[in-house]
Amino acid sequence: MSHLLRKPLGERGLVHDVTPENAGWGYVGFALHRLKAGERAEGATGGREVILVLVEGRARVAAAGRDWGELGGRMSVFERTPPHSLYLPPAAIWQAVATTDCIVAVCSAPSSGTHPARLLGPDGIVLTRRGEGANTRFIHNIAMEEADVADSLLVTEVYTPAGNWSSYPSHRHDEDDFPRITYLEETYYMRLNPPQGFAFQRVYCEDGSLDETMCVKDHDVTLVPRGHHPCGTPYGYDLYYLNVMAGPRRAWRFVADPDHAWLMQKR
Repeated sequence: MSHLLRKPLGERGLVHDVTPENAGWGYVGFALHRLKAGERAEGATGGREVILVLVEGRARVAAAGRDWGELGGRMSVFERTPPHSLYLPPAAIWQAVATTDCIVAVCSAPSSGTHPARLLGPDGIVLTRRGEGANTRFIHNIAMEEADVADSLLVTEVYTPAGNWSSYPSHRHDEDDFPRITYLEETYYMRLNPPQGFAFQRVYCEDGSLDETMCVKDHDVTLVPRGHHPCGTPYGYDLYYLNVMAGPRRAWRFVADPDHAWLMQKR
């Protein structure tokens, strides 16, 4: 199995725990809690910033010294409604108590502590179409560059219809050379509908120093430390993923694979 593919640790509780230390990089952290109604997840941001994403279901959230009430709404990501999310600065304690079965993602990155705790969506998050033909996909920008809501984190959701591709044409963001390209590590949390489906992701460098092709299944996580990273899903299975990116600059600038750069005119 590829070292870039993370299988769930179980079906309940903390099922993913990607840290800079166990990923072998410097910025992105990603944890995922799957809770039954009445169960809880909790944590502390420490010296990092966190965006909590209510991926599915509802939970009462207390964080950064405040009761944020019941957050969440959609019971399946494939409803394509925007998620409730909460930004937390460093030195914050948080707790989520599930009021329905729910999934809570914990996206984290280094922070200088310049942004306060605040709700991010669902208000203001619009499902946006990108691409055409078999490269059509749909985007929920939770905390991308245009919104000055975080120091490091970039977070977005992508829906790829059955038979389509996304994170394509192939592109990379693995050099710190702004404005040409930025260095951003990235995780993908994958979901399939129906859940017995599968999809593929390739992570590769043009010189062949990295070339991994992964068969991903429902609830898998993939890591993109460098290189190009397209995804494809077969006929009959819709693909969702939650992307987390972070690096030394909060900007998304990428370079296309020269072999496929002509396709960028169609994206």
